[in-house]
Amino acid sequence: MDKLLRNKKAIVIFMAPAFILFTLVLFVPICQSVYYSFCEYKGITAPKFIGLANYKALLTDKTLGFAIKNSIFFLVFSCVSQLIMGLFLAALLTNIKKGRNLFKNIIYLPCVLSSAALGLLWMFIFSPKLGINQLLEKMGVEGPLWLMDTKGFIILPMWVIAFVSLWQYVGQSMMLYMAQISGISKSLFEASYIDGCTKPQTFWHITLPLIRPMVATAMSLNAIGSLKFFDLIFNMTEGGPNHRTEVLATHLYQQGFKYFKYGYASAIGVLLLIMCLLVTLFINKVVKTEQYEM
Repeated sequence: MDKLLRNKKAIVIFMAPAFILFTLVLFVPICQSVYYSFCEYKGITAPKFIGLANYKALLTDKTLGFAIKNSIFFLVFSCVSQLIMGLFLAALLTNIKKGRNLFKNIIYLPCVLSSAALGLLWMFIFSPKLGINQLLEKMGVEGPLWLMDTKGFIILPMWVIAFVSLWQYVGQSMMLYMAQISGISKSLFEASYIDGCTKPQTFWHITLPLIRPMVATAMSLNAIGSLKFFDLIFNMTEGGPNHRTEVLATHLYQQGFKYFKYGYASAIGVLLLIMCLLVTLFINKVVKTEQYEM
């Protein structure tokens, strides 16, 4: 291994494909988006440099206010709910011997299904005249407007979409935690039980500290995914009613591909990139990780 690490030519050869792919797929488009954010660009004519005009327009964009509020709501809800539910399901399934793979596959299945198809499915389920409301009507109960109610600071459609996203993606967090828990030596658990620890105490004092690096990783993935959240919202509400369910990704899509304001959409993209970086740094700072021998 030391001989390989001293071979600079071998290091360059092995790193070159990943570096080229990263540059072409990520770095170059990011640089282009930053440049376009300072331009008036409609995709047909050449970009026209206008300085900070697009960023000044962000300050007076009322829809952007809804988008930022909803994105932050998704961020907090996703990180907290998936952390709690993911850990609970991982701990529960780890202690189940019969049927573990069946339940694991059932919970993880929504993660691999098309978000567009699931969005349409849940749109019909929460339709005013179909799905849940139809069942409530047969019981003599008038169902709410699940995807159209605009009352409250966080409106009902946002809560509905948030719980649908939790149902779809909690399996991903569960699988990450289960993979980390399975790597913990069983002798540690046996020693804790011999010392008189209950299962909750063992989980709190042994399991949780040992899987903390995975907690930080899962929370970072959840945070970035929630800030980029697009497909379920677009298929269930398309940002309505009256832009009240817009998030940064849907607002970026509307401005760029509906109104052809590519410069302004790029400014929203730069804002989204900055938020993702800040949230990731915050999580890595708050969730302290230590390496233990397992």
